[in-house]
Amino acid sequence: MTNGSPLFRVEGLVKSYLSGQDLLMVLNGLDFEVAAGSRVTIVGPSGSGKSTLLHILAGLDRPTRGTVLYRGAPLYALSDRARSGMRNHEFGFVFQFYHLMPEFTARENVLLPSMIGRAANGAARGRAEALLDAVGLSNRASHYPSQLSGGEQQRVAIARALMNSPRVLFADEPTGNLDRANSDAVMQKLVALHDQLKFTLIVVTHDAGVADCGTARWLLANGAVKQGTE
Repeated sequence: MTNGSPLFRVEGLVKSYLSGQDLLMVLNGLDFEVAAGSRVTIVGPSGSGKSTLLHILAGLDRPTRGTVLYRGAPLYALSDRARSGMRNHEFGFVFQFYHLMPEFTARENVLLPSMIGRAANGAARGRAEALLDAVGLSNRASHYPSQLSGGEQQRVAIARALMNSPRVLFADEPTGNLDRANSDAVMQKLVALHDQLKFTLIVVTHDAGVADCGTARWLLANGAVKQGTE
């Protein structure tokens, strides 16, 4: 990827499903770019395809038609195995439900991506401790998810998503299971980490307050994207 090239370039993106005898068009010919290091928030009504779009960008859901270029190369020209490796090394994920392993401590949950990548060594453990400190949970590292609040669990999930130093962090309704105070605290941590670590952040949300955290805000409706900026 040359300097100035977008991190993602999407051309003619279509995603459709068969619903009985009817063809349901979720995404209809999208064209857009995502700049490296940007902070994009995507809003839209329920069923507008926000999560579908996120999953396609993340290599989780193949488009019906169109091209998704990541760092200048077609994402879906890769084999399933190669995309899986990319997700482990290049992408991080935060979801509405924290998906922490209940039998693992906060520290062990953060270490999980490095365990999958077979790199859970001393340096990895040091990074896990540093990330827990960055999200304000260094004193909770030995606690299990059942001993943590919802906001604390989501902060552990954010630390875990950043364990392998991803270029891109995808967040799908990251505050959807939290009250306003915890939602604000989680987003403040996420924005601060974005500013510090310079990864690209792409967030799907229905929350206007979360959407305002984006340096670029997109509205997804009727299969199309309308882009706006601060």
